[in-house]
Amino acid sequence: MAPTRKYMKAAGMIAGATCLCLTAAGCSSGGGPASTQTKGVTIKATMAGDPPPKAALDAFTKKTGIKVNWTTVDWDSLQTKISAAATAKTYFADVTDVDWSRVGQLGKLDWFYPMEKYLNTKKMAKDMPQMDSFTLDGHVIGIPEDASFMVTTVNKKLFAKAGIKKMPTTIGDYTKDLKQIKSKGVVKYPLNIPFAAAEGLSTYWYQTTGAFGGTILDGKGRPQFTSPDSAGYKAAQWMISALKNGLVRPGSINVADSEGQQTLMAKGTAATTFSDYSGNVGSLYNIPKSSTVTNQVEYIPTPGATGVAPNLNNPDGVGIPKKAKYPNAAAKFIKWLTSAKKEADFAGANGKDKVQPGYFVPSRLSAMKELTNSGHLDQGKKLSDMLESSTKPVFPQGAPSWYPEFSQAVYTNLHAAATGSKTASAAIKAMSEKAKQLASGS
Repeated sequence: MAPTRKYMKAAGMIAGATCLCLTAAGCSSGGGPASTQTKGVTIKATMAGDPPPKAALDAFTKKTGIKVNWTTVDWDSLQTKISAAATAKTYFADVTDVDWSRVGQLGKLDWFYPMEKYLNTKKMAKDMPQMDSFTLDGHVIGIPEDASFMVTTVNKKLFAKAGIKKMPTTIGDYTKDLKQIKSKGVVKYPLNIPFAAAEGLSTYWYQTTGAFGGTILDGKGRPQFTSPDSAGYKAAQWMISALKNGLVRPGSINVADSEGQQTLMAKGTAATTFSDYSGNVGSLYNIPKSSTVTNQVEYIPTPGATGVAPNLNNPDGVGIPKKAKYPNAAAKFIKWLTSAKKEADFAGANGKDKVQPGYFVPSRLSAMKELTNSGHLDQGKKLSDMLESSTKPVFPQGAPSWYPEFSQAVYTNLHAAATGSKTASAAIKAMSEKAKQLASGS
């Protein structure tokens, strides 16, 4: 897998929500009263990413008296463990992953401690623009750990070969440019869309919907994409039409998000990805051993219906499960882990020996500024500006508790429309009916 912070997120989300009985036995037993002790204790951090450098963890232990045992588990398996342990009311970790898409589920089911109980989240939010993606009904379920958000990337060399010098600011101009790149024979299939039935297809549609000027659900979970005039409807039709009109490679119906970034964008067989991941320029496209397009790919402001569109959030956070043994100690660790100084260190601002593998884009504006000033974040100024001014949550009122089932309906039906087994309108209707069913509680 490419050195990207975003982990492959697929149908395992559903497995994590439903196959609890199969895995609960694999969780650690225990779950007695939580201790407020913060010195001379050992906490367990179970995360999807690699740990910070040992020297940094040792320094934290020396300063606080808290020892950290860090375990890395693949993202899908980790979500299953979180659900299984919470359902069985057993301890499995003091600190673990909180993905933005599961905030509704984790919050509604009361599986995690509200972080405002332990940290000054209001103060932190001023430096962390994506805090609202982890907030539900006034409670902060997790602290943003990275600053992943959806961005549009273009290979400017390929655009230039097609005679395009001015980057598009509207979807109309963007589509026109795609057709020009194809007609000029620069690349046969200029647009990368990952049509495999996986989470990456859902997030691509969310970002495209935002670009068309709309939202997915309202505050009560009701679908906002049923009308042909709605942004979500137009976004789905635009994506399917791009495939049918030969702007997207036919084989992309079986290509997942990270695979398309690695094998199409990074190899120069696609000229642009409308919904890419922040950080991919520096962590993938400009890495010679994984890319043939070094120094050719750039972030551009996302083209929208009438002008520049927002960038929707896609971050991972970190939180404290309700069965944690040492929640106060866990909170101290999270405060340290997400501090501006440590985020800048982990992302590479202050030397390779302080880098946390796989960590590229800090969640704090101050850490982004330090990293950008250090020269160790490719196109850092562009990313910093986007993080500060144009990022928005996918669901402004918080992700619904039934998000995993909804997302499955989204990517399953969009994939079916791409393969031709459904029309785009039939796919949208099925997605809408699923949202209505889930929102009604039936």
